[in-house]
Amino acid sequence: MEDASVGWIAAIIIGGLAGWIASSVMKSDTGLFLNIILGIVGAAVASFLFGLLGVSFGGWLGYLVAGFVGACILIWGARAVRS
Repeated sequence: MEDASVGWIAAIIIGGLAGWIASSVMKSDTGLFLNIILGIVGAAVASFLFGLLGVSFGGWLGYLVAGFVGACILIWGARAVRS
């Protein structure tokens, strides 16, 4: 049971970090909660897209990269829809 909770905490921390980095790079004005969501969802999106290309990520650094790339894709998509 503890391993699952540690996994969720790590996902939140890594997702928040990835979302924050992506929002900084993309010059997006999002809050902490949205950064976490962008990072976590972004990691899932990037993992799916890169999985189609045969690329897989592992470890916390891989998930951070996937979260960053995915969050950038989500920010770009949101901007495209808004304009």
